[in-house]
Amino acid sequence: MIGGARQPREGGSSPVPPSHQGCAIRSVRLQLPAQRGELRDRHEDGHHLHHLVWRLGPGVRVCSSAVLGGGIGPRAWILNAQVPGGYPRLDPDRHLAEIAASEGLTGPGAGLMTAADVAAYTTGHDGGVTATVTTGLGVRGWAASADVDCLPHRPGTVNTVLTLPAALSDAALVNAVATATEAKVQALLDAGLDCSGTPTDAVCVAAPEPGPDGGEPFAGPRSTWGARIARAVHTAVLAGARPARDLS
Repeated sequence: MIGGARQPREGGSSPVPPSHQGCAIRSVRLQLPAQRGELRDRHEDGHHLHHLVWRLGPGVRVCSSAVLGGGIGPRAWILNAQVPGGYPRLDPDRHLAEIAASEGLTGPGAGLMTAADVAAYTTGHDGGVTATVTTGLGVRGWAASADVDCLPHRPGTVNTVLTLPAALSDAALVNAVATATEAKVQALLDAGLDCSGTPTDAVCVAAPEPGPDGGEPFAGPRSTWGARIARAVHTAVLAGARPARDLS
């Protein structure tokens, strides 16, 4: 089944864990099917911000273009953190590591950042694949542009996190990132936006570590798992992009 958009929050909150460098963080309980994720909020330098956490545990590897923990390898967690517009820090990897430490996350992980409202995340579900997307399109444009130096410096970023139950080979993990990107662009066009994304879009694909068989060999849009990835990402990005179009 192809899922809809943002999941509803439930009442109540978890106890506040110890703060880290002045970042007070509390939990907002919610359901993220097949993701074991949490929407969390924190206060930094007078800003009320949100982040999403996936506690993956052992036996999962991630293919990612994230600023922290990018590449392919075992990852115990994924973090997608909201930062203020005009983000002043020059060490985003260290900042993400600080937030992860405040959450009690240990071991290798992947961390993404965005100036978009993380609490307005959208999701898509298809055949065991779950796509969670935070959509910021303030600096959108086309990837092959002759005017790169003339782009306005406003916050943007479309961050996509995919979880699936099937192990993928190295090649299929890379293929999954390409398929997710194709589906993102298709959704942006279907939303009526004249762009392929933003200059800082990022993707994370989380799947079980492969066994002796090496995992599924393909994740292109006409393979079984690639088709599911494409539909899930398209649903999530379309749901997040339509409000951006309406505000343009």
